[in-house]
Amino acid sequence: MGRKLDPTKKEKRGPGRKARKQKGAETELARFLPAVSDENSKRLSSRARKRAAKRRLGSAEVPKTNKSPEAKPLPGKLPKGAVQTAGKKGPQSLFNAAQGKKRPAPSSDEEEEEEDSEEDDDVNQGDLWGSEDDADMVDDYGADSNSEDEEEGEELLPIERAARKQKVREAAAGVQWSEEETEDEEEEVTPESGPSKEEEADGGLQINVDEEPFVLPPAGEMEQDAQAPDLQRVHKRIQDIVGILRDFGAQREEGRSRSEYLNRLKKDLATYYSYGDFLLGKLMDLFPLSELVEFLEANEVPRPVTLRTNTLKTRRRDLAQALINRGVNLDPLGKWSKTGLVVYDSSVPIGATPEYLAGHYMLQGASSMLPVMALAPQEHERILDMCCAPGGKTSYMAQLMKNTGVILANDANAERLKSVVGNLHRLGVTNTVISHYDGRQFPKVVGGFDRVLLDAPCSGTGVISKDPAVKTNKDEKDILRCAHLQKELLLSAIDSVNATSKTGGYLVYCTCSIMVEENEWVVDYALKKRNVRLVPTGLDFGQEGFTRFRERRFHPSLRSARRFYPHTHNMDGFFIAKFKKFSNSIPQSETDNVFLYCSGWTAVVQSQLIATSTFQVQVILVSQTPN
Repeated sequence: MGRKLDPTKKEKRGPGRKARKQKGAETELARFLPAVSDENSKRLSSRARKRAAKRRLGSAEVPKTNKSPEAKPLPGKLPKGAVQTAGKKGPQSLFNAAQGKKRPAPSSDEEEEEEDSEEDDDVNQGDLWGSEDDADMVDDYGADSNSEDEEEGEELLPIERAARKQKVREAAAGVQWSEEETEDEEEEVTPESGPSKEEEADGGLQINVDEEPFVLPPAGEMEQDAQAPDLQRVHKRIQDIVGILRDFGAQREEGRSRSEYLNRLKKDLATYYSYGDFLLGKLMDLFPLSELVEFLEANEVPRPVTLRTNTLKTRRRDLAQALINRGVNLDPLGKWSKTGLVVYDSSVPIGATPEYLAGHYMLQGASSMLPVMALAPQEHERILDMCCAPGGKTSYMAQLMKNTGVILANDANAERLKSVVGNLHRLGVTNTVISHYDGRQFPKVVGGFDRVLLDAPCSGTGVISKDPAVKTNKDEKDILRCAHLQKELLLSAIDSVNATSKTGGYLVYCTCSIMVEENEWVVDYALKKRNVRLVPTGLDFGQEGFTRFRERRFHPSLRSARRFYPHTHNMDGFFIAKFKKFSNSIPQSETDNVFLYCSGWTAVVQSQLIATSTFQVQVILVSQTPN
C-alpha cells in the first residue's frame, strides 16, 4: 500500500508528473500483469480504435521520428494508461492498469497536443473511482520526482515530451544568440578587427565637421536669414566669428577683411539678441568681443531681488529671521553691505509682507545702494538729493544720518514724488523735505549744502534686463540729449555745494548708463568748468573709469570713478564718480570772453560751451562806449 497523503496539503506538481510511472510500483506489478502484445488492441473501445487508425494514417505521411508508432513497451513496465491512485489500490485498479492503452509517439507538436487532449478525455471518462482530489494524491512510494538523473529511455507523457523539446529548442536558440553577441563584442573590443565601416564613416564625417573652417555665407543667404532667421544657426555663427576674430591672422578666410567679419557679427548679434544697430554698435565699441557676448547674455537674465534693511526700525539679523520664518530664502548681500539682503525665492509676496508694510525694509537694487555709500552722509548735515524719486537713496541717507540734519529731496516729476512721500512715511523718515523743482534751477532755489547726490536721468543702457525696450528705442539724438541735460544738472549740483563746509563739500554723480557720452565725457566737462577734483569713491570693487576712449582723451583722475556691469558684478550697470569742491568761485577761461568792436560801440561777448553737436553762444552787452 502506498502512503496516503494529507488531502489538506496538496503537493503542487508540474504537468504530467502525476501520470509518471513509479519505479517502485512497476517491479511489484510486473509479477501480476501478463506480457503486453498486439492483442490488447482488440480490447480497445471503438472510439479508441478510430483514433489509433487516424494516428497510423497520419504517421504514414509524416517522416519517421526516433520512436516508431508500433514500438512496444519494455517488458516488466506498466502500460501508459496505468495510473495508480492512492487508497484505491486493489484488483480493480490492477484490472484498470491492464486495460491501459499503449500510444505511439507523436510525430509533431500539434499531434502531441491533440493526443494529450484526447487522452485526458479518455482518462476522465474511464475514471470510475473518484474525484480530482483523489487524482492529486498520487502514491509516490519509491519514486523521486525531483531526481535529475532519470533514465533517458524513460517514457514521458506527450505534454512532457513537448515541454522538453521546447526547452531544447530554446536552449539551442539561446546558445546561438549568445554566440552571435559574443562575436559582436569581440568585433568591437578586438583591436585587430578595428571599427566598422559605418563607424569609420561617422567618425570621418565628425572629423570633417570639426576641422572644416568657417566660411562667411554669401549675400543671398544673408538676406534669407534676415527674413526667416534660424536662431540656432545664427548663434553657432556668432561663436565661430568670435573665435576667428580672436586669432584673425591664422583663422580668417582668404580674401576676407576684418570689417566683413565684424559686419556679419553685428547683424547676427542684432538678430539673435534683438538689438538696434545703433546701440549694438556702441556696445561693440565699448567691450571686447568675448566680453560683449557675456554682457548681452547677462541682459537676458533678471538681476537678483535685493532689499535694504531699515535700521531706523530693525536690525538686519532680526529682519532676516522674521522673513525666514515666513518662508523666504535669503542671504546677506555681500561683505561690502551691512544692510543688504539678497532673496533667492519666497513663498510669500516679498513686497507685501507685514515687515514690508511696517517699513522694516525697502526693495532696492544692489547698485542703487552704492552711490549713498560713496557719498557717506554724516549726522547733522544739510544734504540735497537732486533727483530723488522713488526715494530709495533718500531713505538710505536718512537712516545713515539717524534722522538728524536735513535732507532736501527734489524731483522734477510731480507724479513720481507721490511714491517718495509714501516710502518716506512707511520707513519712518522724519528729517526730509520734499520739493518739486527743475534741478537746473539750483542753487537759485536754495544752496550751501554740505553734500549733494545727483542720480541723473539717463538712457538706461545699464538696466536693459528691467526695460528691454531700450534695445531698440535709443539713437544718437537720445544719447546726446541725455548728455546735455546731465552736464547742466551736474554744474548746478556743483554750484549748490558749499566748498567751505567743515564736514562736507562732496558731490556724487551717478547714472544707470554705461555709455561713455553720459559718464566720463560729462565728468570731464565738469572738471574743466568748475573748481572740483575727483576723489576715491571708497568702494573697493568695480572697474575703473576710462581715461581714453577711441579718439577721446579724458582727465587722468577719472581712474577714481567706478563702473559696474551685469556680467561682472551681477548687478545693474552703473557709473559712480565722487567730486570734492575746493572753491566756490566759478573759473572763467580766456576763450570764453571775446571782444567785438561794432561801429560806435564795444560789446563783450561771453560764450558758454554746451556739450552737443553744436555750440550755443550767449551774447551779453557789458558796456556801451563810443568809439
